[in-house]
Amino acid sequence: MAHDHAHAHAHAHAHAHDHFDRHRNPVEFGRYLEKLEGPDREAWQKPDRLIAAFGLRPGDVACDVGAGPGYLALRMARAVGTGGEVYAIDVEPRMVEALRRRAREAGMKNIRAILAMPGRGALPPRRCHLILIVNTFHHFPDGAAYLRGLASRLVPGGRIVVVDFHRRELPVGPPLEHKVSRADFLAVAREAGLERIRERRFLPYQYFVELAPVSAPGRRRGAPKGKESAPARSRPRGRRAPAAPRRAARSPR
Repeated sequence: MAHDHAHAHAHAHAHAHDHFDRHRNPVEFGRYLEKLEGPDREAWQKPDRLIAAFGLRPGDVACDVGAGPGYLALRMARAVGTGGEVYAIDVEPRMVEALRRRAREAGMKNIRAILAMPGRGALPPRRCHLILIVNTFHHFPDGAAYLRGLASRLVPGGRIVVVDFHRRELPVGPPLEHKVSRADFLAVAREAGLERIRERRFLPYQYFVELAPVSAPGRRRGAPKGKESAPARSRPRGRRAPAAPRRAARSPR
C-alpha cells in the first residue's frame, strides 16, 4: 500500500537511480516524497475534480487504501468535514508518519492513519460510505479476497472507487508489466461480488470505476451502469459499526 496514488509514477522515474526497500519505496525517502507530489501531478491526476466526483458529504466516513503521505486522504478529510472521518491505510511506516505529521500541521482531527501489517490487508474499523483505491490494486496478492473484505466494511449504499493506470505505454505510471487493465480489473471485481455502477472518463491516463456489491441494498433501482448519475446513498448515523473481523484479507503488497 505504500505504492500510493503517485507512487507508481515516481517509481518509474526513480527506478534507475534509487535503491528500494521491501515495499518498493526508495531508501532516500525525502527525495521520494518530492517525486510523489511533483508539480506535474496535479495536471494529470486532477485531485480537485476527483474529490468532487467521489460525492462525499459532510459527516461521511471514508477510507483511502494505499494513502501514502495523504495526497488525496487529506482532501477527503476536508470534504467530509469535522463531523466525518477518513481512514488512511498504508503498509509503510514512514508514509503513515508523514501523513500524521501533515494532518497535525493542518489541524485536522478527522483523519486517522492506519499502519497495515505486511502480509495482511487492513480494513477500516468503521463502515464507510466510500473506499478509495488509487494506483494500488496491482500490489494486492489476492485482489478478489481483499475487495471482498473491503466490501464488507461498506454501509448500505456504500461504494468502492478504483482509479488505476490503463495497461498501455504512458508518460507516467509503473512499467507495463505491473499494470492491471480495466478489463482484467473488472473481472476480478466480479469475482469479488462487485458490479460496476459508474465510470468517469476525465482522467487522461487512468480508468475510474465505481463499484458496489451486487444487488446491494440502498442502490437506486433503474440507474444504468456506467453513467455519471448520482449514486444512491444511505447515511446511517449515531451508531458505530461492529469492529472489523480479526482475520483480514492479505495486504496489498
